[in-house]
Amino acid sequence: MNTSFNHHCNWKFDELRENIMGIDTEVPLLDGSRVPYVFLDNGASTPSFRHVFEVMQEFMPFYSGVHRGTGFKSILATQVFDEAHRIAGDFVGADPERDTVIFVKNTTEAVNKMAKRCDWRDSDVVITTMMEHHSDDLPWRLHANVIHIGVDDRGYLDMTALRDAFEANSGHVRFLALTGASNITGIVNPIHKLAEMAHAYGAKIFVDAAQLAPHRRISMLPHDNPGHVDFIAYSAHKMYAPYGIGVLVGSRDYFASGDPDMVGGGVVDIVETDQVAWSAPPAREEAGSPNVPGAVALATAIHMLQAVGMEQIAAHEHELVRYAIARMKEVPGLRIYGPVEDDELNEKVGVISFDLEDVPHAKVAAILSVEAGIGARNGCFCAHPYVKRLLQFDEEKAQEITQEILDGDRSNLPGMVRASFGCYNTVADVDRLIEALQRIAAGDIKGDYELDPRSGTWWPIDFDYDFREYFPHFAFRPTPTMTEFNEAS
Repeated sequence: MNTSFNHHCNWKFDELRENIMGIDTEVPLLDGSRVPYVFLDNGASTPSFRHVFEVMQEFMPFYSGVHRGTGFKSILATQVFDEAHRIAGDFVGADPERDTVIFVKNTTEAVNKMAKRCDWRDSDVVITTMMEHHSDDLPWRLHANVIHIGVDDRGYLDMTALRDAFEANSGHVRFLALTGASNITGIVNPIHKLAEMAHAYGAKIFVDAAQLAPHRRISMLPHDNPGHVDFIAYSAHKMYAPYGIGVLVGSRDYFASGDPDMVGGGVVDIVETDQVAWSAPPAREEAGSPNVPGAVALATAIHMLQAVGMEQIAAHEHELVRYAIARMKEVPGLRIYGPVEDDELNEKVGVISFDLEDVPHAKVAAILSVEAGIGARNGCFCAHPYVKRLLQFDEEKAQEITQEILDGDRSNLPGMVRASFGCYNTVADVDRLIEALQRIAAGDIKGDYELDPRSGTWWPIDFDYDFREYFPHFAFRPTPTMTEFNEAS
C-alpha cells in the first residue's frame, strides 16, 4: 500500500464532479416524479469524493490500532496515521519543527481544546467577532471575558472597532479568535493582516478555517513573520471526506505544558499510582483510540484538492458565485446578504445567503426540496448574532422573538436561505436553483404548505417520505414524519 496517499496525482478539474459520491442520485418530488439531486448545502457538510472512499476501502483490510503495536497491520496503520498528520499540517503550511498537528473530531472540538488548554487569568480577554459560528464563540465564553467586534450592514468586520478593543484591553488580550471565511456571507477575512494586529498587542490569533479550507489555499506563514497564524483548525467533513475527523494546528510549546484536556489511553509515557508523565504532542492531545480511517480519508481528500489546485478551485467557485449572483438579481423580491458587487467577490467563498419577499425562509427551503430536488439550508446557521445583525433586527424585536422561542413557539424564527457551493457544482446547478426561485417568487407553487409552530418548519400537507424505500438497511420504525424528524434533530 502506498502510504503517500498519492494514488492519482493528476486529477483534472472536470473529473471532480464525476468523482462525487451520489452525484446522480435521484430524489422524490411532491408530484411523484424523481429528479437528480442538486446539492447546495456544502457549507454544512460536503459529499465524499469517490476516490476517498475507494482508498479507505483499500486501507480497511489493514486497519489496526496504532502506536506500540508490533503486528504488521499495526505498524502499517501507524505509519499511515503519522503520515496523515504530516499531510494535514503541510496543507496549511505548518512548520514541522515548531508546530504540532492534532486530530480531533471536528473544528468545534478543536476550539474547545484550545480554550481548555490555556492557563487563563481572571483578567484575560478573548476578542472575537459578530461573524462567528457558535463553535468559535461559546467555548471561549466558558473561560475568558469575550468581546464581540461588530460588522457593517454588508457583514464586513469593523476594523476600527477591532483596533479600539485591542487598545482598550491592552495587556489582557490572550487571543483574537475569528473565522477565516463566513458561513453566511462567504466573506474572507484578511487573516494575515489581523495576525499582525494581534501580535502588535501581544496576543495570539486563532483562525476557524472550517469554511476557508475547502475553498482557498492557506499558509500559516513562518513563525518569525508578523502575519503568522498561531493556531488554525479545519474539518474533513467540509472537504469531501465526511468520516469524522478534524484538525488543530499550532505551536507545539502551547500543548507541551500543562495537563491535556482529555486523559486516558495513549496520552502518557508512564503512569504510577501517584504520578503521571504525559506524552509529547500530538499524542498527549489525542486520548483514546483514534479515527485512523478518518485520517486516511482526510489525507486522500487533501491530495485530490492539491492535485487539482486550490487556485483553480477558487477561480471556478468565483465564476460560479458571480454567475449565481447575477442570476439571483433577476428574481423579483430576492435579497442577497453580504457582498454582491463584482469587485467584492474575489474575497468571497462559495456561500450565498438570501431571502424572498413575503415568503418565509423555511418555506422557501421546503419548496426547493420537495418541488425542485434542491438541498439548501435555512435558519441562522449556528451564527445567531450575525444573522440578526444582517437582518437589522432591533433589540426589542430580538427579545420578543427570543421569548417566543423560549415559550415553545418557533413560528417567527429569524433566518435566511443559504446556497453553498462546492468545487464540483456547475452553472447547471445554479440554473436549477434560479428556475425554482423564479417559480416561488411568481407564486407557482404546487403544494399546500403548513407551518409547524413547534419546530418552525413548513411542509406540504399530507406528504412525507418513506425513507425505507431509499435506505432499507436502517430500521425506520415507524417512518418518521418530517415534523418528528425535525424535532429529533
